Amino acid sequence: MSELPVIVIVGRPNVGKSSLFNRIIGRRAAIVEERPGVTRDRKEMDTEWLGRPFTIVDTGGWMPGGSDLDDKVSRQSEKAMEDADAVLMVVDITAGVTDDDDRFSEILRRMDVPTMLVANKVDNREREYAMWDFLSLGLGEPVPLSAVHGRNIGDFLDKVMALLPLTDAEEPPVGFDDGDDDAVLASVALVGRPNVGKSTLFNRLIGDDRSVVHDMPGTTRDSVDTIVETDVGVIKFVDTAGMRRKARIDEATEYYSFVRALQSVDESDVALLVIDATEGVTHQDQRLAERVDASGCPVVVLLNKWDLLGAEAKDDVDYQVGQRLHFLGQSPILKISALSGKGVQRLLPAIDAAIDAYQTRVPTRKVNEIIQLAQSAQPAPHGGRILYATQGATDPPTFTLFSNKDIPASYLRYLERRIREEFGLGPTPIKMRVRRRG
Repeated sequence: MSELPVIVIVGRPNVGKSSLFNRIIGRRAAIVEERPGVTRDRKEMDTEWLGRPFTIVDTGGWMPGGSDLDDKVSRQSEKAMEDADAVLMVVDITAGVTDDDDRFSEILRRMDVPTMLVANKVDNREREYAMWDFLSLGLGEPVPLSAVHGRNIGDFLDKVMALLPLTDAEEPPVGFDDGDDDAVLASVALVGRPNVGKSTLFNRLIGDDRSVVHDMPGTTRDSVDTIVETDVGVIKFVDTAGMRRKARIDEATEYYSFVRALQSVDESDVALLVIDATEGVTHQDQRLAERVDASGCPVVVLLNKWDLLGAEAKDDVDYQVGQRLHFLGQSPILKISALSGKGVQRLLPAIDAAIDAYQTRVPTRKVNEIIQLAQSAQPAPHGGRILYATQGATDPPTFTLFSNKDIPASYLRYLERRIREEFGLGPTPIKMRVRRRG
């Protein structure tokens, strides 16, 4: 099965790359704000135009000679171009030709990759006359458009398709959203407070420096996902922005990052809760764990930077986990170092076990046998009785119980514990629904 052609959007900060990315895929997938530096990581999506599928890649603004973080983001853009089948260099028609535009065009002219110069923010015909100034970049005739308003997008995409190499691959590769997700075993989201090491772990898991790693909190602004072939199957790993309390969120970009991270958790099959062991289990970690647990997917707790702790500090963190994360029940607690890779090899088996339990389906006969045995060992109070039970759904396992009267929540927890133990459901959430027979 062949890979899709890759189109990479590049350019200096705040020229409208993310707006163009969103326009091409037809929805708001990248965070957009009118100030530079919002996009830092590469973001990829599979889409199509006139029946021809391709992968579109949004990159951070190219800004060499700035801070250490700016240099890392610039290198991400340059690395993305090396793997591209076509490059779209976006310029801002309202700003004219800048020194950075000129320097960036020099890099592109040296590369052996089809390139299109895109003049963005051409909201009306009068602005089109300014695009001819960009001929000085030596990248051919600019294509005028407005990513925000959708002006000239159809003609632009027709020209982009002409840049792509011909391929006989009609089937999309693994991960292309054609409505069949069977090829992907599961979606795994990495969540946690800012600066706990999520992006470092993400890069180690996918084997590539895909997310920008920096020692400044809040480096990742958007959720970034990559589909990886692993020993346990094909897994989509999703790196999310650091999640802080709403009261601490003081800018629109960070708020939307927070919302996107929560959305990624809700759409995932497993959540990896990354905690900085050197700081212990904070109140914010506890609140975040509650939110992740409420999403209904299995949780694997990762105590990162464990190798930096002494014996006494390790005992203290173990105590904090028991006290502050007790509601996670049997969730695995893995002690790792994302930076050195120590302990990370235990992560895939834990994910595999969580996914297996999450997708478990129990025959109705077995469910009723266990319910009857549980009721014989400990009857429900006040004459309550489960007459019949069945599993109605998976992801997570959901059981419907038909009763003769209302059943107390404490007794339902007892039944849930018996079901979990009997069928080896481990840390996966279980839903219990009770219907009273009239």
